[in-house]
Amino acid sequence: MSRFAAPIAEQIWDMKYRLKAADGTALDGSVEDTWRRIARALASVEATPDAWEERFYDALSDFRFLPAGRIIAGAGTDRSVTLFNCFVMGTIPDSMAGIFDMLKEAALTMQQGGGIGYDFSTIRPRGAPVQGVAADASGPLSFMDVWDAMCRTIMSAGSRRGAMMATMRCDHPDIADFITAKHDAARLRMFNLSVLVTDAFMEAVKADGPWDLQFGGRVYQTVPARDLWNRIMRATYDYAEPGVIFIDRINAANNLHYCETIAATNPCGEQPLPPYGACLLGSINLAQLVRDPFTPAARLDPQALEDLVRLAVRMMDNVVDASRFPLEAQAQEARAKRRIGLGVTGLADALIMLGLRYGGDPAVAQTESWMRAIARAAYFASVDLAREKGPFPLFDADAFLASGMMQAMDDDLRAAVRDHGIRNALLTSIAPTGTISLYAGNVSSGIEPVFAHEYTRKVLQTDGSRTEEKVQDHAVRLWRELHGDTPLPDYFVNAQNLAPMDHVRMQAAAQKWVDSSISKTINCPEDISFDAFKDVYMAAWDMGCKGCTTYRPNDVTGSVLSVAESSEATPEADTGADVVYLSTPFDRPEALEGHTYKLKWPGSEHAIYVTINDTVINGHRRPFEIFINSKNMEHFAWTVALTRMISAVFRRGGDVSFVVEELKAVFDPRGGAWVQGRYIPSILAAIGGVIEQHLIRIGFIAGEGLGLKTDPEAQRMAVGEAPLGRVCPSCGAPEMVMIEGCMTCRACGHSKCG
Repeated sequence: MSRFAAPIAEQIWDMKYRLKAADGTALDGSVEDTWRRIARALASVEATPDAWEERFYDALSDFRFLPAGRIIAGAGTDRSVTLFNCFVMGTIPDSMAGIFDMLKEAALTMQQGGGIGYDFSTIRPRGAPVQGVAADASGPLSFMDVWDAMCRTIMSAGSRRGAMMATMRCDHPDIADFITAKHDAARLRMFNLSVLVTDAFMEAVKADGPWDLQFGGRVYQTVPARDLWNRIMRATYDYAEPGVIFIDRINAANNLHYCETIAATNPCGEQPLPPYGACLLGSINLAQLVRDPFTPAARLDPQALEDLVRLAVRMMDNVVDASRFPLEAQAQEARAKRRIGLGVTGLADALIMLGLRYGGDPAVAQTESWMRAIARAAYFASVDLAREKGPFPLFDADAFLASGMMQAMDDDLRAAVRDHGIRNALLTSIAPTGTISLYAGNVSSGIEPVFAHEYTRKVLQTDGSRTEEKVQDHAVRLWRELHGDTPLPDYFVNAQNLAPMDHVRMQAAAQKWVDSSISKTINCPEDISFDAFKDVYMAAWDMGCKGCTTYRPNDVTGSVLSVAESSEATPEADTGADVVYLSTPFDRPEALEGHTYKLKWPGSEHAIYVTINDTVINGHRRPFEIFINSKNMEHFAWTVALTRMISAVFRRGGDVSFVVEELKAVFDPRGGAWVQGRYIPSILAAIGGVIEQHLIRIGFIAGEGLGLKTDPEAQRMAVGEAPLGRVCPSCGAPEMVMIEGCMTCRACGHSKCG
């Protein structure tokens, strides 16, 4: 009998985690084989590997402990991959040579699949003098554009989709440009952005005082602190970025405050890391530890929780020794401090199974209690490991115990750390778990509320047809098994009907016992007032959070799917996220209107001519066919192939803008070219740019990097069905939704954030 609770779980395992040969032959015959492969790999560094392999296998079984995706996919495969999810790179020097050395390191790291974070505050502001060359500095934003192009190139060369985080201090002279950088939809698309907010700045905001923007000891400008805060808030209100990181609070609480300074995080923000710091993640599936759910005796088994946490800490500590690293500096940093990030998933489901409403006072108290129990078990497990294997090399008892986090710990734990040391400098973090939550049977993700109780998923079959499959949240499925079609009790809330402050209270409750940070998205309604929106961030600061990320659907950010809570319901979307899927192509009219574009590629003798003809469906213009021609016979075969394939895609309907994204990401190993001030990685990427400009010209998309502009009512009339969600660039399903700060596909688990 399958160990998977839902078809989507097995499909995620097969697509993302199952070990396969280069020709696609499955080497993991079952998910049990996957668990065995991971357990054996992580036990291999033990003195008695056979004994630990069985215990590790037990922890993995039934999806109770969920290592991060890179561990599941890579452990025991003998492939040259890192088992660490993300990295913060080295401090960027304020020199041209140093900047491009850092760019090279970033490329090598992303090539192995690691997401990266960078603090760009160390680069002098735009207009500052550059000694020795009689020139002015172009500023950090210009170099972020270079990083963005690099990430696109690495992605197009066959690696997983890259993710990067860029941070900038709130007192950097270019902070205003940083705040608004992504208002241009074509810019910095591979980055998440966050402002490093200091305690002094928050005090100045509350006091409505002045704020100095400075670099290198020079004050460039003084601005009202509250005005700068409002600019940050307005940008995230309208564009969902930048996020806010309370950087002084992070450094004050950091167990390693005595030997490192943090200025950046991994791409999703749950791991504030020093230069070359590495992000090692895993999650306890709380939903699997609930006994007697939906009864007066419902409880989470405390002994099972402690035992599982202890095993998970040991497994994750072993990953430090078992993993490869893209750079030697990353390996040295990881082994000197041995930080891990053990978190949870399925929290909301576990609360529901106990009859607790997410965000309510009892749920907040229960969350804090569970997180405290996890922290104590993890820290005591690490003390035991230190007695057995030695503490982390940079351990200093007095300095370690003086940190803000350790001062909040119980006296017995502090005494154990002083007497025996501790194996891992930091132990807890709550990561985005979108994909592994699907793999575990669609349990709720991280500490997020249930996103949707159930929805209908369209599954592409091998013959090209699509079938419909109902996907239920884990707790909902369990309720139905026990109670049939009895209406769900009112404690079955979801992300769409919670007040923002419910999210903040839950994040703050968990943060109290998490020594790193938390990936959490606070969903805000589209009609929330700007003042109420700002109150969310101020509440996050006042309640002790280490950062704050919100998502408010609008015309710019796109819509979040709203899902009716009945088994017959299908997802519906607002105007920003509509896709048409047709079973048969459009018929070709006798006459079409079109445009021809001339593309001159540097170094090529002959120009390429791109002709795109359009059709009109219910009054809306859309591309129908393309012709690509050149006198250069070297181009003949691939231009004919492109003409046929892209035309076939256009004639099928739907959001064909993904063609642009795929072409623009193609990398030519012989090198690209600078065209009109932009670096274009290949001729194919240039053709993608031509198609994009045409789609903008006819109003099919709103702008570079933006979604469909076509009226969804017209699309509905064209195909006779309701519009669907954003299309996934990986599997093509219309299931892209905003979860934990990242657009994530509920069909295949694809996410820009990994």
